Amino acid sequence: MVVISFAMVYLVWGSTYFFIQVAVQHIPPMMLGAFRFLAAGILLMGWCLVKGEGVGSRRQIKHAIISGLMLLLVGTGSVIWAEKWLPSSLVAVLVSSSPFWFVLLDVPKWRENLTNRSIIAGLIFGFIGVTLMFSEKVAETISSPGESHAIIGLSILLIGTISWAGGSLYSKYHTLGSSTLSSAWQMMAAGAAFFLGSLFLNEWRGFEWHAVTTGAWLSVLYLVFFGSLVAYSAFVWLLKVRSAIQVSTYAYVNPVIAVLLGVFFAGEHMSLMQISGLVVVLVSVMLINLSKYRNEQKRKKFKVNSEGQYDPPDKKW
Repeated sequence: MVVISFAMVYLVWGSTYFFIQVAVQHIPPMMLGAFRFLAAGILLMGWCLVKGEGVGSRRQIKHAIISGLMLLLVGTGSVIWAEKWLPSSLVAVLVSSSPFWFVLLDVPKWRENLTNRSIIAGLIFGFIGVTLMFSEKVAETISSPGESHAIIGLSILLIGTISWAGGSLYSKYHTLGSSTLSSAWQMMAAGAAFFLGSLFLNEWRGFEWHAVTTGAWLSVLYLVFFGSLVAYSAFVWLLKVRSAIQVSTYAYVNPVIAVLLGVFFAGEHMSLMQISGLVVVLVSVMLINLSKYRNEQKRKKFKVNSEGQYDPPDKKW
C-alpha cells in the first residue's frame, strides 16, 4: 500500500499541473476549485457512508476542516491562481521548495531532521535538480518584459506553498480515525470555501457554460477522480504512516514526471540540462529515503529508552 500510494502521489500529481492549466484557461480559478473539491468530497463521503464509517466526531471534523482549508483552499488554490499567469513549469519549480518548509515547520522533528546530513543533502540536491530541469524555461519567463501579474502569481504561490506544508503537518499530527473520512471533510470544506469565494468575486456573472471546451471539462474530471480521489487520499494516508519529509519528496518527483510525460506523449525534446537535473532529483530522493531506511534499521537493532536514546537489546553486545 505504501508503494502504491507513493506511485499515485508521484505519477498523478506530476500530471495535474498540465490539467489545471488547461482547465483554468476556460473556468475561473475559484469556480474550478469548487467544482473539483465539492465533487470529489461528496463522492468520497458517500463511499465512507457506504462502508459504514459514519460522518466522524466533532473533533475529527474540526481538524479536517482546518487542514483542508490550509491544504486545498490556500495551498492548491494558490497553484490554480498562479497558473493563470505563470507557466506550469515555473509553478512546478516554485512548489518544489515545499520540502524546505516541511523541515522548518515540523518543530517536533527539528532535532532529527536538522541534524541529519542525508536529509539536508537530499533537500538541497532536490531543489538544484528541479531548477536544472526547468532553468531554460524559467530564464525565458523572468526575462519577459514587464509582467506585473507574474509578481502577483509568485507572491500567491509562496504563501500557498507555506500553507500546504503547514496544513500537511497539521493533518499528520491531528488526523483522527479514518484518513479517507478526513480527506472527504477536507475536500468538502475547501470546495465550499471555493464556492463562496467564487460568489464573492462574481465569477458566476457572465460565465458561459457553452464556451468551456471539452478538453477543459475532461481536465476537471481528471482532477476530480485522479488528482483528488486517488492521489490526495493517498497523500493524506501516507502522512499518517510515513515521515512528513519523506512524503514531501513528491515535490521533487512531480516535475520529473511532468517532463517525462511531455517526452513520451507529446514528442518534446529533453535537453542535456534536463537529463542532468533528472539524475540529481533521483539522487536527492534516494538520500532522503536512505536516511529513513537507516533509522528503521537502527530501531530494529536497538531499543529506545525514556530519554529518546538507543539502548542495546541486551548487555552482551
